[in-house]
Amino acid sequence: MDILGLLTGAAWSVVFFIVALSIIVAIHEYGHYIIGRWSGIHAEVFSLGFGPVLLSRVDKRGTRWQVAAIPFGGYVKFLGDADAASVRSEVPSGLSASERRHTMAGAPLWARASTVLAGPVANFILTFAILLGTVLFNGISLDRPIVGRLVPVPGVQTLQEGDVILALGGRATPDNKSFGEAMRALPRTAEVEFRVERDGQELTLLAPHPQPGLMGGVQVKSAAIDAGLQAGDVVVRADGKEINAFEDLADIVRGSNGRTLPLTVWRDGRTFDLELTPRSRDVPRAAADGGGFESRWLLGAFSGMTFEPASRPAGVWEAVTTAASAMWNMTTTTFSGLWHMIVGQISTCNMSGVIGMAETMGDAAKTGTMGFLSMLAVLSLGVGILNLLPIPVLDGGHLVFHAFEAVTGKPPSDGALRVLMTVGLTLLLSLMAFALWNDVTCV
Repeated sequence: MDILGLLTGAAWSVVFFIVALSIIVAIHEYGHYIIGRWSGIHAEVFSLGFGPVLLSRVDKRGTRWQVAAIPFGGYVKFLGDADAASVRSEVPSGLSASERRHTMAGAPLWARASTVLAGPVANFILTFAILLGTVLFNGISLDRPIVGRLVPVPGVQTLQEGDVILALGGRATPDNKSFGEAMRALPRTAEVEFRVERDGQELTLLAPHPQPGLMGGVQVKSAAIDAGLQAGDVVVRADGKEINAFEDLADIVRGSNGRTLPLTVWRDGRTFDLELTPRSRDVPRAAADGGGFESRWLLGAFSGMTFEPASRPAGVWEAVTTAASAMWNMTTTTFSGLWHMIVGQISTCNMSGVIGMAETMGDAAKTGTMGFLSMLAVLSLGVGILNLLPIPVLDGGHLVFHAFEAVTGKPPSDGALRVLMTVGLTLLLSLMAFALWNDVTCV
């Protein structure tokens, strides 16, 4: 059993959130540090956390590496920085020309801008690395529908690992696309007809519906995870009705209007009852339906199949392009969600604060290591995007200042910086307070 799935509860949610945040902050700040070092800017302090220092050491380059008591952030303080945020940098007096070059203020514009940009880029690299590792670990499905590992479900399973599915429900399935189309066209019955090739022979047999009420996975902060559903569970009854196919369950949830539903669940050979209260969520519409978002009552789980499709190892370039495509989809969905919140087309409750993020990481850990890593990738991408927003205090604000210097030949005045930083800090704290309010008031 996955060890992360065993660790549950509010305390563990906080632990997993701190672990995730520490990883993301460490990667972010290391991006600043390493590009600064490579471009000739000396880092005086690399701190994971704020406040009283718990552990520290000074390396051979004179950088103090430390872990502080408050684990909600971190920073790199470069030579000449007036503060940990690197907002104002000055060249210490008495330095030679070569020594001045190692300060943040004395470095060329390209070095300063590259150092600032490197933090968000490091977060994007972390997201991509997790997605790439996932593709390499899971492999790529074969072009033909071939039965891989069988998933335990109620009823008698007549399929066997290695079966090549030639037809499903009377429809030929020469490739995965046609198999998906055949599966969507199936009647919602407990058993359906398969025609398979096994050991060189063609067989026609009845087997459980390939998509019963099987939880392929549960989503974070969802009705399913609140009810106690787990990946691998099979819902056999919902609201007093038999569930033969996952769409039966989806229809009942969609039509519930948020009403609590009694469920009968099969897990590891035993049956028990649960109650589930659907949640209303804003979900993307297909481009063919006009795009945008719409509100639906959702279970918060995705359907699984009674078998895993056989897969093959992914080639390096294939894995890279697949991971890049997944990251691009995550990025566009993030910006689409932000825009639709701004224009009021979806609820601002989709914005979470510290409490919501802790709950999300705790829920992700309940689903197992892969779930935790997947949410770590999402959070890292979000931190990278957030830091690129053109708000003073954030890296994006610094880049705006550097762009101003590139155009005018001089940085903004100290007075302008103070005003802009005050405005930026006020805006950032307001957003954090609003997100925290959402955590308390939104269901």
